[in-house]
Amino acid sequence: MATAAETSASEPEAESKAGPKADGEEDEVKAARTRRKVLSRAVAAATYKTMGPAWDQQEEGVSESDGDEYAMASSAESSPGEYEWEYDEEEEKNQLEIERLEEQLSINVYDYNCHVDLIRLLRLEGELTKVRMAREKMSEIFPLTEELWLEWLHDEISMAQDGLDREHVYDLFEKAVKDYICPNIWLEYGQYSVGGIGQKGGLEKVRSVFERALSSVGLHMTKGLALWEAYREFESAIVEAARPVAGFLSPFDREQTFDSQLEKVHSLFRRQLAIPLYDMEATFAEYEEWSEDPIPESVIQNYNKALQQLEKYKPYEEALLQAEAPRLAEYQAYIDFEMKIGDPARIQLIFERALVENCLVPDLWIRYSQYLDRQLKVKDLVLSVHNRAIRNCPWTVALWSRYLLAMERHGVDHQVISVTFEKALNAGFIQATDYVEIWQAYLDYLRRRVDFKQDSSKELEELRAAFTRALEYLKQEVEERFNESGDPSCVIMQNWARIEARLCNNMQKARELWDSIMTRGNAKYANMWLEYYNLERAHGDTQHCRKALHRAVQCTSDYPEHVCEVLLTMERTEGSLEDWDIAVQKTETRLARVNEQRMKAAEKEAALVQQEEEKAEQRKRARAEKKALKKKKKIRGPEKRGADEDDEKEWGDDEEEQPSKRRRVENSIPAAGETQNVEVAAGPAGKCAAVDVEPPSKQKEKAASLKRDMPKVLHDSSKDSITVFVSNLPYSMQEPDAKLRPLFEACGEVVQIRPIFSNRGDFRGYCYVEFKEEKSALQALEMDRKSVEGRPMFVSPCVDKSKNPDFKVFRYSTSLEKHKLFISGLPFSCTKEELEEICKAHGTVKDLRLVTNRAGKPKGLAYVEYENESQASQAVMKMDGMTIKENIIKVAISNPPQRKVPEKPETRKAPGGPMLLPQTYGARGKGRTQLSLLPRALQRPSAAAPQAENGPAAAPAVAAPAATEAPKMSNADFAKLFLRK
Repeated sequence: MATAAETSASEPEAESKAGPKADGEEDEVKAARTRRKVLSRAVAAATYKTMGPAWDQQEEGVSESDGDEYAMASSAESSPGEYEWEYDEEEEKNQLEIERLEEQLSINVYDYNCHVDLIRLLRLEGELTKVRMAREKMSEIFPLTEELWLEWLHDEISMAQDGLDREHVYDLFEKAVKDYICPNIWLEYGQYSVGGIGQKGGLEKVRSVFERALSSVGLHMTKGLALWEAYREFESAIVEAARPVAGFLSPFDREQTFDSQLEKVHSLFRRQLAIPLYDMEATFAEYEEWSEDPIPESVIQNYNKALQQLEKYKPYEEALLQAEAPRLAEYQAYIDFEMKIGDPARIQLIFERALVENCLVPDLWIRYSQYLDRQLKVKDLVLSVHNRAIRNCPWTVALWSRYLLAMERHGVDHQVISVTFEKALNAGFIQATDYVEIWQAYLDYLRRRVDFKQDSSKELEELRAAFTRALEYLKQEVEERFNESGDPSCVIMQNWARIEARLCNNMQKARELWDSIMTRGNAKYANMWLEYYNLERAHGDTQHCRKALHRAVQCTSDYPEHVCEVLLTMERTEGSLEDWDIAVQKTETRLARVNEQRMKAAEKEAALVQQEEEKAEQRKRARAEKKALKKKKKIRGPEKRGADEDDEKEWGDDEEEQPSKRRRVENSIPAAGETQNVEVAAGPAGKCAAVDVEPPSKQKEKAASLKRDMPKVLHDSSKDSITVFVSNLPYSMQEPDAKLRPLFEACGEVVQIRPIFSNRGDFRGYCYVEFKEEKSALQALEMDRKSVEGRPMFVSPCVDKSKNPDFKVFRYSTSLEKHKLFISGLPFSCTKEELEEICKAHGTVKDLRLVTNRAGKPKGLAYVEYENESQASQAVMKMDGMTIKENIIKVAISNPPQRKVPEKPETRKAPGGPMLLPQTYGARGKGRTQLSLLPRALQRPSAAAPQAENGPAAAPAVAAPAATEAPKMSNADFAKLFLRK
């Protein structure tokens, strides 16, 4: 049998293999090794007292002092450094900050970061009592992380002096292990309990703590090894302490003490080797060296089976080690794998591991609690998980509803459930509908408590009082906060009416409730009246059914035909002739009125459509006239300047000079009077050389010539899948092909870039980029909004709008996103980096987007995406109303309004009128004015649509057989035209 010294000597080698795989932190491994050595010495000394009958009181005192050695080592190891303040100003500054934080917490007790900052400052100041109070207050509201708990525990351990203080630390450990699954806290708990082994029941306490730790985290493949080794070393230390005394004991006493203790160590080895853990080979080798007897075959079989299981789990563990926190996707895959295997202990463990890093993900809590509710059904475990869920994500109403159901399912006292419901009302839900949902869950619970066989009971009165309170709460509290009750269809009131009618046989109360429902804007909906009619049909009488349907016929506006049909059906089966006649008369009158209203609405709509079409036609004519005028001015401009300069010359001579001017431009040979366009530079031989500097007009002519020289490529719609449409590019971009090609070649091989030019040769700001492969085009779509020469470049799929007129590309969500914020009122000078620095203080920023216009100029708006809903809600509370560069910003949860899709009325014929065509607008939408800016003297009647000045449009003239083109006017003709004035 190996000695304890040999065991401790072989320990560093085993740990050096396991440590990096488990945590990758050598410091933690060294610290754990030091604590275990202290543990071994404390246990060895303390066990002599429990095993040796002749151990005297003096040695007992030594064992107790050695047992407390861990507390001193732990506190010395983890206690904060001694802060020596050099200036009183820093102390005053900290005191002011402490007062500010306390005041802020008095206003908003759910400010997590404020709690953490306050604890940190109080700890620096050495205010131990205040630190303890601040930590207790925070732990009542929030679950604490492993780091916060370890810091708190080390502070309390350093202050513990007597047995009462030790019991207080034990209670603190019990709270700590309930928040999250923390192997390090369990290890600290076990090692600290060793320090009290000299007290009454100390040995049983240590074993109890270690056994609970193994049941909680012993299956942890990377961090469970440390707990197994600590527990095994504790039991081994007892064996080594009892070995010298074993030779003096009788066979019976030896079997009861030494042999039984030896079997405990064997049992721990066998249990550990049957579980798939990292570095199992080293544990098996250690067992072979320690054991005097050969290892049983059953243990070897279990060990080999565990090795096989380890190989199956390794891909998931390695994925976790390689990924970055919070690793939600990796944990989800691991959970799916465990669910297929179906081991409840391992499923529970992987859920707990995932929640340590993803404690603010409500869906993960819902999945975990749902598994426990349906599979394990262990009361303490289920309620504990539900309670932790609402403490981590109090803003999620689904978690509160599930918690109420779980408490009812496991028979929790009614008073406790009521208190939990009151906490839910104060949780601060994000939507008004959340309050309706939690009220509905609580009312359902109260309804199930009532025994409706009794005419009156305490539970029934409590249910009615809760319904009344719910309606008042939604009307007062919820409407004031959200400007809506969250229950427009009065679902709660409908349920109350059904309970009164069906279970309490109180139709009078049910009718009063339905009257109240109808007066809240629901009388125009047919389904509400039919619901009331069905209730009267089942629990009322025919007279009230008829009365309800008569009112429905008069009030319904969405589906009056359906209500009329139900009324006629009822009278046909149950009514008299007089009832039938009244029903027919009322339904015919109502339907006639409805048809008349619909006809008027259709005529009004048709008139509006016709009016819009006329306006569109006017705008079209005005644009055509404006375009024609601009074309005339373009032709007349240079000729008019020539006429002003040569006013006294003959017009014929001027005409003869025009061709020579055009030739000079084409050949780039300046005339005598054109020296302003030529620079004179001294050449190498001292002679003057002419250097051309082309004016913008010549550059445009050159671009136009280049455009004319470019071969026209027709768009091939069969290549749309490998083509993207790029727009919003700067018009001043020179050589778009050369500038854009390097950008898009990063996505794949570019076959062709087709920039679009105007008739004058100007770049129009958009182009088509054709790739060789479809995946390259899909990757290019991710470059949307990339800045190019100061403007956001738009990249969208190439879609034929004539075949898909409704196609729209909008890359951002238009629905409620609880983890994303909308910020308005930002100064235009605020940069993305500055805003991100402000938002980082309230959580992890996944994405931040400053909204710009098409020119890339900021609009003072931004969207900020956080990691989860909790961080977003915290940021709203802290940032709303903040001042940034003298601008007060507004912050809210992102919930964009629904994007309005313009209605496209179908082609219809108005009554007594011509066929109406659908409204069409130009590319820039509806114009602001239809005024013609062309002087009347230059206006010409449009041959396409001639119209009288003060009357209806004239009949279109018969088209001439051949359109005659107006003769071109020379420079002299234009001059004579102006001189004629």
